Amino acid sequence: MTAAVRPAWDEAPTRLGQAVKAVVVGVVLLAVLFPLWVVVLTSVSPSTAITEAGGLVVVPDGFTLGAYAELLSGGTVTRSVLVSTGITVVGTLFSVVVTLLAAYGLSRPGSFAHRPLLFVVLLTFLFGPGLIPTYLLVQSLGLLDTYAALVLPGAVAAFNLVVLRSFFMNIPQDLVDSARIDGAGDFRVLTRIVLPLSKGVTAVIALFYAVGYWNAFFNAFLYLNSTDKWPLQLVLRAYVLQGQPIPGASPADSTLDGTGGLVATLAVKMAVVVIAVVPVLLVYPFVQKHFTKGVIVGAIKG
Repeated sequence: MTAAVRPAWDEAPTRLGQAVKAVVVGVVLLAVLFPLWVVVLTSVSPSTAITEAGGLVVVPDGFTLGAYAELLSGGTVTRSVLVSTGITVVGTLFSVVVTLLAAYGLSRPGSFAHRPLLFVVLLTFLFGPGLIPTYLLVQSLGLLDTYAALVLPGAVAAFNLVVLRSFFMNIPQDLVDSARIDGAGDFRVLTRIVLPLSKGVTAVIALFYAVGYWNAFFNAFLYLNSTDKWPLQLVLRAYVLQGQPIPGASPADSTLDGTGGLVATLAVKMAVVVIAVVPVLLVYPFVQKHFTKGVIVGAIKG
């Protein structure tokens, strides 16, 4: 009898294969971390180091938090950080709650208007309302120049709703039936049976919404007329990409960086970038363990 031939992906990797994988992973890791390293290092470098480097700093040469002290001492950036934080927290909570309720309702075959509502949700994958109709709707509802315009138009993402619905449909029906025998209603079943079994996929959906709200700038660009209501991403766009001066920030030629030198404009710009990026990097590790499991289980089963 001949031995069964195992497929290539079941074979033990060779030393050459392991070396190639290590090189590829190292290159990808370097490509990801190097820009972040340069941005962070430039934001904490004194003006002399930035001048000597001719711009972005690659090799450390001094350390100062003058740029962060200038940005967070009050004014536009501090206010925009608070605005972005509030929108992210409130928007994420609202979107997660609404998505959970809608997904649970659509996962119950006997629920009211189950098929028509599901068809409407799936239809949004193919057709969007368009920019002008959406703007006119927001305007007609009186939401222009309000924070509600940053949350309500995109409160529910069809993809997240479909993932949650798929996950809820694969929860054993026996658990739901046993709860109903004990007299539990739909809301009690959702909170006591379904949600405890859905922590992983719910954490992933919450991460999707939080990152979306934190990074969103286009809705604010369209609907907010007052600059004092700008979230951080609009400040990042205006003052880093377009080079506009930051209102309320001290001029570069009059602000000390804590080392006897002056705060460089480039350091201030890079500090804004760091403030915009770091919160997402800090939050992601706490839900990373749920990420793959939650998405795969919610999207593939059923």
